[in-house]
Amino acid sequence: MDPILIGKAITGTTDGASDGPGHVVLQPRLGNRHGLVAGATGTGKSVTLMVLAEGFSRIGVPVFMADVKGDIAGLAVPGEMSDRLQERIDRIGIDGYASEGSPTVFWDLFGQLGHPVRTTVSEMGPTLLARILGLNDTQSGVLDIVFRLADDRGLLLLDLEDLRALLGLVAAERKDISTAYGLVSAQSIGAIQRALLRLEGEGAQMFFGEPALDLADLMRTTTDGRGVINLLAADKLILKPRLYSSFLLWLLSELFEQLPEVGDLDKPKLVFVFDEAHLLFDDAPPALRQRVEQVVRIIRSKGVGVYFCSQFPDDVPDEILGQLGNRVQHALRAYTPRDQKAVRTAAETFVANPALDVVETISRLGTGEALVSTLQDKGVPMPVEHTLIAPPRCRMGAITEAERARVRAGSPVGAKYDTPVDRESAAEMLAAKAQAAAEQAKAPPARRREDDDAEEGGFGQAIKDAVFGTKRRQGMVETMAKQTARTVGSRIGQQIVRGLLGGLFGGKR
Repeated sequence: MDPILIGKAITGTTDGASDGPGHVVLQPRLGNRHGLVAGATGTGKSVTLMVLAEGFSRIGVPVFMADVKGDIAGLAVPGEMSDRLQERIDRIGIDGYASEGSPTVFWDLFGQLGHPVRTTVSEMGPTLLARILGLNDTQSGVLDIVFRLADDRGLLLLDLEDLRALLGLVAAERKDISTAYGLVSAQSIGAIQRALLRLEGEGAQMFFGEPALDLADLMRTTTDGRGVINLLAADKLILKPRLYSSFLLWLLSELFEQLPEVGDLDKPKLVFVFDEAHLLFDDAPPALRQRVEQVVRIIRSKGVGVYFCSQFPDDVPDEILGQLGNRVQHALRAYTPRDQKAVRTAAETFVANPALDVVETISRLGTGEALVSTLQDKGVPMPVEHTLIAPPRCRMGAITEAERARVRAGSPVGAKYDTPVDRESAAEMLAAKAQAAAEQAKAPPARRREDDDAEEGGFGQAIKDAVFGTKRRQGMVETMAKQTARTVGSRIGQQIVRGLLGGLFGGKR
């Protein structure tokens, strides 16, 4: 399988005046060994991500990545030739270059710039949901109890309405639930409810519901064998960093849990690009960071390559940074002590090249240049090379609304996700139960024999009149009494009395 061209190694000054020995490539069979793209703003990280996405797509590997600034959407449409572009193509020596777009599907948590991305509250789970809501440890423990109660009572948690309804149930039965599951305070319930209100105010209620995202729809290929590039519109989502990072972490965890072990393949089954990676680890508790490390370490064997993109390489914790075999480092400007430390960190993560001063070169890299080291034969990283990054074949910039609409109209998954589904879940079940209880409280009580006897003209009164008589009419008792008096000592008379009274009052004949 042809390798993915990243660029061409250059020597000498950073203006790329002289050509190096050859192309710098990424081997497809090692694409699942993860990677890092780092560099300051405006140094060409987005273009590098587009080059990688196009390269994986051409060899039949689906890609999922976030479009934070809106310019990655240019992958969907062909680029435009220019003299400057042609000059770079000639310098790198790209054979068969032609402008073209890649098969692309747009997604959006808010359902505006792409197909809605949904998951259920149950699938998100209490740990990530607590992080999205910004809950403390005590409130997170209460949320754990809420999820456990839903499981025990068979209540589906699909959307935020279901979660709010269940919180209302916990508040109403707080004493009993505290005895059975652990202490639940009214203050913690109120804090969770307020956090839900804020989350809904940010528009996140559209993210929770059905139809939930099917991972198979992120791993599509076209009829001609090209991998589909899935772009998540994140220009608004990035303003809510907890929601952004928690969603991507949830998606990565779902891939980890659902995909089978496949070992080493000729190419990855999916490439997952995590842009603005520092948001994943900012304020993340140790347990969550340990979970990310575990996922990154093991998901390689399930055929998924994870590529982190951030400004500084030390935005990624060391235990995860050590798992990233393919590195692209764009320019870093060492203006502050923080920047100088990042430059040293970047230099230390590369395999040394005797012909290259990494620390000095990082600060002098021009736009569209980078220090690159990828895994080669037997998974050994190559010495770092000063590289002129190849241009993508798509448009290097944003697309128009008409172009986006045209791409969405041809999407293979639009009919499946564009219309929400609201089936019966916890909110509906608890509402129906409350309505049934209210109707039962309003219904008249069950009638008793005494009530029937007391009611004028009732069945009990009719029987009573027939037996004992009224002022106008002689009853059965009176009639029988007179007849009995006439037949005292008669065996037949005794049988009649016992038979009639026994039948009326439940005695045996």
